[in-house]
Amino acid sequence: MNRTTGQSETVVFSLSGTGSVPVYRQIITQIEHGVLSGRLKAGDRLPTIRALAVELKINPNTIAKAYGELEIRGLLVTRVGSGTFISDEKPDGADEAREAKIREIVGRFLREMEELGVERNAVVNLIGREQCPGGGGGLS
Repeated sequence: MNRTTGQSETVVFSLSGTGSVPVYRQIITQIEHGVLSGRLKAGDRLPTIRALAVELKINPNTIAKAYGELEIRGLLVTRVGSGTFISDEKPDGADEAREAKIREIVGRFLREMEELGVERNAVVNLIGREQCPGGGGGLS
């Protein structure tokens, strides 16, 4: 589901009903990834609780729980009458969190390739031939 933010970026929320991850955690993770990747920037407006709940066909309390947890962490700020926005303050450890998330994803990917019987050299060669969507980017 596409939602437009104040900076005309697009945030896509997609929920998996088949996994063991609660819906509110999926929303938190997607917002965190958006911030860590730079797709969501300070001042970007998030969808209202009601609008996102209707669009995702879930209980508004689920969205409120996710937004509330992110607000406690300092990632979001709610302005009464204006909406919920990405905070201007960079959360403590954001760079470390981004690197840790990248390492986690790479580790999971390598384990899956290993389970498929793909050798690391073949994985490295495959990655070297591929281009990242959106222009790539490294660990920093």
